[in-house]
Amino acid sequence: MIFKIENEFISAEINDLGAELYSFKSKKSETEYLWQGDPKIWSGRAPILFPIIGQLYRGKFNYNGKNFYLSKHGFARENLFTATVISTSSVVFSLISDEKTLLVYPFSFELRVKFEMKGNELIVTHSVVNADNKTIYFSIGAHPGFNCKLGDFLEFEKEETLLTERIDENAIIMDEKFPLLEHSKSIEITKDIFINDALFLTGYKSSCIKLRSPGHSRELRFNFGDAPFLGIWAKPAAPYVCIEPWFGTNDSYHPVKDISQKRGIQRLGVNEIFSFTWSAEIYEPGC
Repeated sequence: MIFKIENEFISAEINDLGAELYSFKSKKSETEYLWQGDPKIWSGRAPILFPIIGQLYRGKFNYNGKNFYLSKHGFARENLFTATVISTSSVVFSLISDEKTLLVYPFSFELRVKFEMKGNELIVTHSVVNADNKTIYFSIGAHPGFNCKLGDFLEFEKEETLLTERIDENAIIMDEKFPLLEHSKSIEITKDIFINDALFLTGYKSSCIKLRSPGHSRELRFNFGDAPFLGIWAKPAAPYVCIEPWFGTNDSYHPVKDISQKRGIQRLGVNEIFSFTWSAEIYEPGC
């Protein structure tokens, strides 16, 4: 089922399958900012990544001496969420662990996703609640894709000197890092920038990035807060770009013995709640 929220300036639609953002529009210009999921290119729009991000080494993780198998990016995007709080300009979705999830992920949890609007800004807050009687371990991330054209560019709020990690044909992170920015803010979206798959960034100073076009004055301002990993990805030469704040990352070829030792893993004690927020704000002259 698709849920619509709106205010005077913007509207959004969210699918309860995966609590996935399905549309993000400006009412002033009637511009659709979210990628609409062409199955010939990439069928996704804005999947939620939980309880892992990316690919596990050999498709599995170990917890307390037992192997568990999870597909790439986890199962949240494949499950129906329940809309628990609904208003004109906000909605909250919930996914609760059950017998099916416990077979592949041995922790009890509730995952809440709140979509709300303030002016021209869509704010999305993900909260993980530990519903277990022990510490739980997880990764979580967002994967929204935004419409763009070749020659558009992403601009960090601060000058950055960054290397990027990359994944190989098995979606496993390689040891080598590659230069991306040197005392610069901008990444141009070219037909070749994603030919070797996604950019995987850490160590940046910025907390937001703008998607801008030299052809017009509209822009999208994306705030990823304090996420320690940032993925940037699209199919090569495709007319969209994904901006992905992550609390976790793909495995490398140096596997750990237990999920508690996994790079970027989040730990949550009994009755504790973990939350992170990203937001996307539309800027249009006169808006």
